[in-house]
Amino acid sequence: MDLLRTPDERFDDMPGFPLVPRYVEVDDPDGGTAVRVATYAAGPEDAPAVLLLHGEPSWSYLYRHVIDTLAAAGLRAVAIDLVGFGRSDKPAQVGDHSYARHVAWTAQAVDALGLRDAVLVGQDWGGLIGLRLVAAEPERWAGVVAANTGLPTGDVDMPAVWWQFRKAVEKASVLDVGRLVASGCARGLEPADRAAYDAPFPDEAHKAGPRAMPLLVPTRPDDPENGPNRAAWEALGRYDRPFLVAFSDSDPITGAMAPVLRDHVPGAAGLDHPVITGAGHFLQEDAGAELGRVVADFVRDLPH
Repeated sequence: MDLLRTPDERFDDMPGFPLVPRYVEVDDPDGGTAVRVATYAAGPEDAPAVLLLHGEPSWSYLYRHVIDTLAAAGLRAVAIDLVGFGRSDKPAQVGDHSYARHVAWTAQAVDALGLRDAVLVGQDWGGLIGLRLVAAEPERWAGVVAANTGLPTGDVDMPAVWWQFRKAVEKASVLDVGRLVASGCARGLEPADRAAYDAPFPDEAHKAGPRAMPLLVPTRPDDPENGPNRAAWEALGRYDRPFLVAFSDSDPITGAMAPVLRDHVPGAAGLDHPVITGAGHFLQEDAGAELGRVVADFVRDLPH
């Protein structure tokens, strides 16, 4: 597996995101060079930890306002750039990416960081991957915040707007990552922030990850990840630790999943699940400080 690495200077002067990455290594599934994964942390080292997982086609920059709010609340905020995104190494071929590989890579990064008794926050692919981690090791997590995400098995068709997005990614000769993020924001995106989402991808060769992820979402019952996701759903049906559903009010892609998660996961019962208003698919960008306060309050109310 050939790996690409974005030059560090591409990340100079990220607005509102001064965090210095700590790198951990995960396995190359082909037995070659280890894959370098970027992680970030802010807040007291001995405080309760919150793991923040982003999705397609963003990176941990998406969580900058959430991170600031959590750190100000005295919590330890930890973020991981998925393989192929942000400062993490980028497998050069679309075929190098699979759902199972991303789950394994992220699990190894969590192990390398030594995270236990943390709260997992997942949005978009951060939930598709993160909920698999929770299902595999429920005792590892103190709680979960699901934010504009789900766990598709292919038994229910994806929304038309998602199919439009997938087709746009497949057909684009030049993939405009900043434009894709902007299209998922209800409150617009400043030019400097749009440039920050373009920064990890200096050319088309670096974009195999963003091109691959829409193809990996299970969309039919015989998808190779149908079985693992069905098993994960069954495990989540037994997950009784606190599980907060914090969706926005303006996400046409995942909005229908909010009541499904609330009804299915035992740990969601009895909680006051917020709806973050005026925010689109990328609610961290539209209302990051508000989401940060929701997560901080959730962590503060956990039984410690």
